[in-house]
Amino acid sequence: MPPLTEHIVLRDLDIPDIGDPEVYHRHGGYTALRTVLTEKTPAEVITLVRDAGLRGRGGAGFPTGVKWGFLPKDKYPRYLLCNCDESEPGTFNNHQIIDRNPHQLIEGVAIAAYAIECNTAYIYVRGEFAAGARTLERAVADAYRRGYLGKNILGSGYDLDIVVHRGAGAYICGEETALMESLEGKIGQPRLKPPFPAAAGLYGKPTIINNVETLTNVPMIIQRGVAWYRSHGTEKSPGTKVFSLCGHIRRPGNYEVPFGTPLRELVEADHYGGGMRDGRPVKIIVPGGASSAWLTADKLDTPMDYESLAAAGTMLGSGGVIILNDTVSAVELAYKMDEFFKHESCGKCTPCREGTTFLVRVLHRMNHGGGRASDIPLLHDVYNQMAGNCFCLLGESAVVPIRSALRLFPGEFEQAIERAAASAATLRANAIPLVTH
Repeated sequence: MPPLTEHIVLRDLDIPDIGDPEVYHRHGGYTALRTVLTEKTPAEVITLVRDAGLRGRGGAGFPTGVKWGFLPKDKYPRYLLCNCDESEPGTFNNHQIIDRNPHQLIEGVAIAAYAIECNTAYIYVRGEFAAGARTLERAVADAYRRGYLGKNILGSGYDLDIVVHRGAGAYICGEETALMESLEGKIGQPRLKPPFPAAAGLYGKPTIINNVETLTNVPMIIQRGVAWYRSHGTEKSPGTKVFSLCGHIRRPGNYEVPFGTPLRELVEADHYGGGMRDGRPVKIIVPGGASSAWLTADKLDTPMDYESLAAAGTMLGSGGVIILNDTVSAVELAYKMDEFFKHESCGKCTPCREGTTFLVRVLHRMNHGGGRASDIPLLHDVYNQMAGNCFCLLGESAVVPIRSALRLFPGEFEQAIERAAASAATLRANAIPLVTH
């Protein structure tokens, strides 16, 4: 497929300095907000977004308009939370949006808030995004000055306040209920569901949570229409996706492509990844951040959309595409990924807290020359006890790297054990015998 002629989310690639409010206004900024406030009811906005087929870009791919329609009738106040706690390894597209085009995100938040009839919205920003948070705060202040936020927006009678809130840098707060706990001033740990946030979310009130990329799509859907939006992507996965491409490729970066673009094109095309560095072959593909199951080079022709990746045994996830060559050890990669999940486990549930610790302990030993014959069945046993038994998806995600590694590269684990056995035998053969008298 040719590259996009007009970007939906990464408009900074088409319009220099679009983060400047004057430039954003000259290119139609806030006209979509004006349209919905003066011409459409909240229900009509929800219908438009549902008809466009916008799906949540945070990982699950749930239809956004349907999600907005889940709120119980006549229960107020309501809250909108924008999840900008981007922490998934290999994913960095939210960073570009908030750094270079914050007003489109703010406009998307305002439209979504109007659609769900909420008067207070929060943008929850990852703690490490200090510069991005300051950029958002300046953009929000500018929107207040211009009358796009605050009381009686554009004379419509609608009021909205947006608060930018910085987290403390915890991966678990990307989970929607842990995010709400953090916003309420509590420890960032997930809540039991049900009740779901739409029924009882922030402060026990109906709450909708969408991520940055999802909400950044909304103004363009309103401005350009459903048919235009659906002209991109596939029937079941309309629109575009921003993939964060990294690893052993020539041109890492964020690339916005229509859903359905083959993975091979994303990796090899000169206008995208540009192929592998040093001409080495692809060995491991992590298509949706560290939480997604690995693929191998024979899956390079898989279309990048929700359905095709699910059929290939993995998921689109956060869109963090990690491409690794044949110099990478599957044992070491599983170890590094599970070390991340162990570090970020909130400790609330035993299967995740203890399971990640056991996985890392065994993988560390294998990766550092101490593998044992019992380690492979032990790894299978540990991850099988974790799968389906963790309180939230963090523990389930920790299962994915080790399960992928054992399924795709079992020989590397066997070799690690053989090397350890050979090393131990050499040490015994060269040992100085103990002399006794």
